[in-house]
Amino acid sequence: MPRVLIDTNVLLRMIEPGHPSQKLAVDAQIALRVAGHQPCIVDQNLIEFRAVVTRPFASNGLGMTQQQANFELQGLKSLYELLSDTPAVFVQWEQLVNKYISEGKQNHDARIVAAMIVHEVPSVLTFNEGDFKRYTEIEVFSPKDVLNS
Repeated sequence: MPRVLIDTNVLLRMIEPGHPSQKLAVDAQIALRVAGHQPCIVDQNLIEFRAVVTRPFASNGLGMTQQQANFELQGLKSLYELLSDTPAVFVQWEQLVNKYISEGKQNHDARIVAAMIVHEVPSVLTFNEGDFKRYTEIEVFSPKDVLNS
């Protein structure tokens, strides 16, 4: 069963009631599972997720309490296969940031890609396709791509 990494932005849309992309995020993941794919996440997803959900609304966050954030994180860990960091992820990350000259937030995406390479995850589901298109080592899909195929 081929794995597909679920990007943090898709995870966030799933839990945000009323967000215009919530249904799309949920439906795309259902379609992946029905098609025989194994959605997974990596440690970096959980770190980024927690950063956004605990950030105040005024700072483009979801304003959750620590207890709410911990509840959501437990839910993610029960819904998805969690591929944890190994020393090889850091080594791969260093190679990627130098190969692609990563700057600023691109370093976070490079860490996700590094974990994907180490754990042999060939593709990522994301709303931000542009963040990952530079990485020739992986395939990038949007939720719309999944539902249109």
